Amino acid sequence: GVFAHLEMLEARAHEAAVKQEEMEQQEEKLAGLRARVEELRLQRDELRAKVDLQQKGQLGKEGVVPNPAQPSARAVLEWKIKSLKALLELFYLTGISGKLTKRGVCFCISTAYEGTYLDSYYLDLLTKPEVQIYRHSVPVFIPLQQIAKKYLQTDIRRFLSVLYDHLNAYVGRRYQADQLQEHFSDQIEGTLQRNSLCNLLVFNYNVPSKSRTFPFNVRLLYGDLCCSLPTEVVISCTPNAPASLAETAAAHSDLFRRVALHKVFGSFSSAEESVD
Repeated sequence: GVFAHLEMLEARAHEAAVKQEEMEQQEEKLAGLRARVEELRLQRDELRAKVDLQQKGQLGKEGVVPNPAQPSARAVLEWKIKSLKALLELFYLTGISGKLTKRGVCFCISTAYEGTYLDSYYLDLLTKPEVQIYRHSVPVFIPLQQIAKKYLQTDIRRFLSVLYDHLNAYVGRRYQADQLQEHFSDQIEGTLQRNSLCNLLVFNYNVPSKSRTFPFNVRLLYGDLCCSLPTEVVISCTPNAPASLAETAAAHSDLFRRVALHKVFGSFSSAEESVD
């Protein structure tokens, strides 16, 4: 038992060291990304300013009367291409990549949860005569059209960022539910009930024990669709459960709000091992 305990401690220490190193690498990457974002924003602002001056007929050499003619279609198109290339370079480091197509640009949104890469979704945009969605693989329950209506024509960077948040939060919620069913099925009664968006989960559960009863019923509601943690947790005890379990249910409710679903059940198992 002592050796097993030591091995467990060593494994946890190694895992903590790996996570610390990953966090440091992510912080460095984030710092570089922020610097690049500022650089690209400056370039974007300069390009916009030049196009605005051209459109107003105010761009000309010193001492020369500016040409009041509107910028050519080619000049506007070149500006759009440069802006798109800047966007592609920026989002490549944030889980969003893409390539220019004959009609516009095709984005690939890669999702992940806690360092585990999950699904990728594709979005094909047309850029002329105006930016519009040509085809995509985004699930129907993601509010793509509402996000597009709000941001697509005015701020494509914001559009992609919001869409990414929705997709990443969805796969995070789904991943947690899958991990719970895969690794802690003995603590759940029947099948975990969830909707397509995985923003409503309902199930009965028990903490690790010799008893096969499942005294707790939990309802997890994820009111923020860009978040992978629940905004509302309701835990009730079955009618025949001891009154003393009400305090345990309250403690569990706080855990579900702060910790990933499968990790909550992992903490139950760890607590049981400590007692043993």
